[in-house]
Amino acid sequence: MGRHTLEGNPPIDVTLRQSARAKRLSLRVSRLDGRVTLTMPPRAPLREGIAFLHSKEVWLRGHLADLRPVAKAGAGGTVLLRGTPVPILAGPWRRASLSDEGLRVADNAPAGPQVKAVLRHHARDALAAASDRYAAALDRSYSRLTIRDTRSRWGSCSAEGALMYSWRLIMAPPEVLNYVAAHEVAHLVEMNHQPAFWNTVAAIYPNYAAPRQWLRDHGDALHRVSFDD
Repeated sequence: MGRHTLEGNPPIDVTLRQSARAKRLSLRVSRLDGRVTLTMPPRAPLREGIAFLHSKEVWLRGHLADLRPVAKAGAGGTVLLRGTPVPILAGPWRRASLSDEGLRVADNAPAGPQVKAVLRHHARDALAAASDRYAAALDRSYSRLTIRDTRSRWGSCSAEGALMYSWRLIMAPPEVLNYVAAHEVAHLVEMNHQPAFWNTVAAIYPNYAAPRQWLRDHGDALHRVSFDD
């Protein structure tokens, strides 16, 4: 439908969209980037949506004010690796790598993309190992494994057995990464979230409740780390 700007200090840009599945007006603020979306049923008049938006202005501004700023992964700072802050060290190295002292980046290139490349490499190795382990426990196999920077989900399993994960899971504690791998591998058996599915998850990763809650409580913080310089 387009966009609408809610005037004020500061002005707020709002994306307007219609959805055939929407039964009522709804306002959503992304915890990742602060993007505001107003969803409307197909036949709702635009003026009704705008009036609803203005009625929620106080709530909306308060919610946006509570969003934490984006953290940048740069030289001299730290980045989470398996739940532990690791110092980012710039020096005359030819390529970025992980050492006992920290995450080394070349000082003649932007640090963020180098840090991201190291994290992606370790994420692929860790997620492949976990997926192999849980698939073997279920006597199943997956067709392929891909690593992406997804915002809407931490992982997925297609009907063809293709696994996909967010590489940002490597920043979380190991038990969180393992839970997500167990969750997606369990879909090789049950392509739903019915009780039988959760029984399958519990069979290969019994204590999944705590890491699942960790993602709900802290997952947005992983997405709010920027690796762009």
